[in-house]
Amino acid sequence: MKMKLIAAFAVIAATPALAFASPSCTTEPKSKWMSEDAMKAKIDALGYKVKTFENTGNCYEIYGKDKDGKRAEVYFNPVSGEIAQKGD
Repeated sequence: MKMKLIAAFAVIAATPALAFASPSCTTEPKSKWMSEDAMKAKIDALGYKVKTFENTGNCYEIYGKDKDGKRAEVYFNPVSGEIAQKGD
């Protein structure tokens, strides 16, 4: 019984981490990506105020505020500049 309880807890504890894993934004090589400056300009035009800008795996990711001033974590396709996933 104790072993089943420990196994169930381990699955539950790991689930949130799996739910917030980085999305797959592109399979294109980095030579086809927008420059960071061009991506930052596009993000600014979308109304985001960037606190942190990162290159995470195959995405550009920001942490900051959206146009309504709400906290935002957003993953962008680095080739098209489109939003791949939003979180908070």
